[in-house]
Amino acid sequence: MGEGQHPLTGGRGGPLWVRAMIPGMRFKAAFALMLALLCSSAVFAQAPQRQTQEDDYTRYELLGPDSAQFRILYEVTATTAGAPYFFNALRRGSVATDESVVDMMTGQPLKWEVVSGKQARAEGHPAADLETEWLKVYLARPVPKGGEGRVLIDKTYKDAKSYFRDGDTIVFDRSLGIRRNAVVLPAGYRLISCNVPSQVMATADGRVMITFMITSAAAAPLVIRAKPGLAPFTQKLPTTRGASAPVTIASQASRLSDRAHQDREIVYFPNDPTTHSFSLYHDYTESRPGVGHYFNVVRAGSSVSNPSAVLLDTGEVLKVETLNGAELKKRGLDAGEPVTDTTQIVVISFPAVKQGQSVRLRITETYTDANRYLLEGDELVWDRAFGRPRNAVVLPSGWTVVASSIPAVVSQDPDGRQRLYFENGRNDEIQALIRARRVKE
Repeated sequence: MGEGQHPLTGGRGGPLWVRAMIPGMRFKAAFALMLALLCSSAVFAQAPQRQTQEDDYTRYELLGPDSAQFRILYEVTATTAGAPYFFNALRRGSVATDESVVDMMTGQPLKWEVVSGKQARAEGHPAADLETEWLKVYLARPVPKGGEGRVLIDKTYKDAKSYFRDGDTIVFDRSLGIRRNAVVLPAGYRLISCNVPSQVMATADGRVMITFMITSAAAAPLVIRAKPGLAPFTQKLPTTRGASAPVTIASQASRLSDRAHQDREIVYFPNDPTTHSFSLYHDYTESRPGVGHYFNVVRAGSSVSNPSAVLLDTGEVLKVETLNGAELKKRGLDAGEPVTDTTQIVVISFPAVKQGQSVRLRITETYTDANRYLLEGDELVWDRAFGRPRNAVVLPSGWTVVASSIPAVVSQDPDGRQRLYFENGRNDEIQALIRARRVKE
């Protein structure tokens, strides 16, 4: 480009691409039109992405029966790459107080403010309802590409239409769109009725908690009724083993854990069924202080390859090794379950978790398992137990489901592959059997 020439016009007559594209139009008019188009393209390019999120979990703690107030502890993961903020709607009809926000990785408080729907749209949530006020959370770090930003929002709502007294009964009547929820009754209150299939368990201080996962596409029209009259609770743990029994205290503790709050999820990507191989990734949160390793014990009959791991909170790639049981013992590491000398164990190392902090890991692996993934005649067969609350199987390109033993939500990924999503609200395994056939071209 010569000295004094405009970078866009290139000289008096303007660039050839402008004149060639709009023949018969005077150059100044054509150039003005092209500038307008370029500016318009730039505006579209800079438009904020649609806010995305996942792993939502809400715990409602009902306060005094005559207060109409309940505390909300809302865990959510922001997944919009590069986003510096996360927006949370303040529900219309409820009066919010006592708000605070914490970064779940570091345990540190985050800055927040209440903004209008218009401001939320302009700053990162283009689908925000204009008639709603929004909690704008300043994330501890922009969401890394392929990663997450986990936050805990703590607030108290006052809403007499959702939480009220009916004689000597308290009623919590609220439509819940979040898929994983828990409701904790006031101290001394006993559950009378709940219209949504739920787990019932006690909190550490003896309050009754109702917890559930929504498996339908619609919001749950939850109605809980409770009355006073629950006997006082004194926690007492056994000091001796006692006589053997078919159900142990340990198994009871496992069965009575809050399934909705469990955050393990897994996605399988079966390859050509003649190879018996499939890739997968599973996400896992570690919050136990001092823990700096994750152990994935490979099932008997399976073999693992290409393991990798990412710290989702930062996008950092982690150290991954595949060891056998003998090597694990030499290093003084405990996989948390019995292993033989030849058992394969994938070991992921990360900075040890500190008190009040947590890390979210994504582990990716490729497995080969001829017993559970195979071709039978013209049909693909997937026969595998799922132990996590949330599981998905993405069929190979060109295949479509013809049978599923466990109810699944069926959808299509952007690349055209069919996805089956299984949600298990129980603290046990489900044996998923899928059969699929090729799509006729």
